[in-house]
Amino acid sequence: MTPDLPQSTVITDPRRRRLVLAAMCSALIAVVAAVSGLNVAQMHLAEDLGATQSAVLWVINGYTIALAALLLPIGAVGDRYGRKPVLLAGLVLFIAASLGSALSGSVALLITLRVLAGVGAAMVMPVTLSVITSTFPGEERERAIGIWAGFAGAGGILGVIVSSYIVDNVTWPWVFALPIAVAALSLLLSIRNVPDTRDEPVGAFDTVGSILSAVAVGALVLGLHEGPEAGWTAPITLAGIAVGVAAGIAFVAYELRRDHPLLDVGLFRHRMLAGGSLALLSVFAVMGALFLVLIQFMQAVLGYSAIRASLSLLPLAMIMMPLSGIAPVLAKRTGIRALLVVGAALVAAGLALMGVMASAEGGYWSVMPGLLVLSVGIGLCMTPGTTAITGSLPVEDQGVASALNDTVRELGTAVGVALIGSVLNAGYAASVSSSADALGAEAGGLVKEGVGQGVAVAQATGSPELLDSVRHAFVDGWNGAMWLSAGIALATAVVAAVVVPRKADEPAFGDTADHPADPHPTPATPEPAPALVD
Repeated sequence: MTPDLPQSTVITDPRRRRLVLAAMCSALIAVVAAVSGLNVAQMHLAEDLGATQSAVLWVINGYTIALAALLLPIGAVGDRYGRKPVLLAGLVLFIAASLGSALSGSVALLITLRVLAGVGAAMVMPVTLSVITSTFPGEERERAIGIWAGFAGAGGILGVIVSSYIVDNVTWPWVFALPIAVAALSLLLSIRNVPDTRDEPVGAFDTVGSILSAVAVGALVLGLHEGPEAGWTAPITLAGIAVGVAAGIAFVAYELRRDHPLLDVGLFRHRMLAGGSLALLSVFAVMGALFLVLIQFMQAVLGYSAIRASLSLLPLAMIMMPLSGIAPVLAKRTGIRALLVVGAALVAAGLALMGVMASAEGGYWSVMPGLLVLSVGIGLCMTPGTTAITGSLPVEDQGVASALNDTVRELGTAVGVALIGSVLNAGYAASVSSSADALGAEAGGLVKEGVGQGVAVAQATGSPELLDSVRHAFVDGWNGAMWLSAGIALATAVVAAVVVPRKADEPAFGDTADHPADPHPTPATPEPAPALVD
């Protein structure tokens, strides 16, 4: 069993632990819902502000890129200078920028404020998990991580549902109401209940590594976001991916030479860390893409309203959240490897079912069986994947561990939306091509751009035949996307079975490692325990 936390960092009062957990989960919901919620309002935002599609995408992507790029550096800042000050400053910035976004009258100002909100979110997100891992005792920590992981997945669904209702009944600026309200609740709870844990600095802060990691992650996310929209050969796409890869290589090379790196990349030789990271990357790739394509299926193919389409995601949340809390108990009995393998296999099975059964005629019930199986698989994977990462880094680096966990999630979402979304769009365009070509260059080009445009053209021309063709073409593209997703999930199950250590070789579930990457550590002078400032 790996060493537990120093007693000076542990919150002993159960009621206070519950309030801390409520504060961290509230903050997490706010930053996650701020991404998914605004996706629903894109069309209304464009009409109200006179924004182009490219500008609207920057409103969405500006937040995501800032969030993903700054997670690792800010996680390290929290470890060194205090997690609570970073959390509170991030919540204040997030609330102020979100409130400004709701009141914004121009798209340029909105993009700027969304980037600032992303910076605030990057200050909040890694701290939510590192506060839990650095202050909860071992027997409570594993359950708290499970609850946190459940909210990490369900927060996006909640954002979609609430925002869909708002868009259908009020004006688009009100989509910021949920993130602002939940962040304000977290701020109040955090001021009173969250302790300020920090660690004794060892060496100078890794400024160069921080810059390289921010450039690498930010550029990669930019390239992956732009690929499906601008094209994979567009200059901005190629430049983003090239800069991201180059900065990533430079980051690894630089970190390997430092005595006190931002992230000890050598830890990825640790099989638990590598396996957990892969599992989370795969799960969030599937989830990110599923949010995109399932909502499209419900609205364009089945004709659902925005709120009815978003409610179709409820089974995912209702199954995933309880299972994320139960997963630590299951992992104690079976081991993390078994849970990751079974979970990823169930994700693959659920996606395959949706690929086989989904149809325009079958409606929602044609995807329900696969969605239920998929939800069980995701619920089993998320908590062990998170614990595999946080349990593989030492207690003094829990901010970096949490930031790494969040970075893997953000990259996974970007990869999933880009890759699986591109496959779906290509399959749709190929299937609808003959019907679109018969309409002429202008109308046919619109139909080929996407299912939303295809449905709009069919309704404008009053052609039920074209509408039927568009809907069946989307199902054709859907099938290809589901099979690709299933293949990714199945490959993850196989790799987890090979890479992740057996139960007898893994650390106790939920424990924070001293330094598991080195099986024969050299004795060193003990460092002071992290300070706890109330």
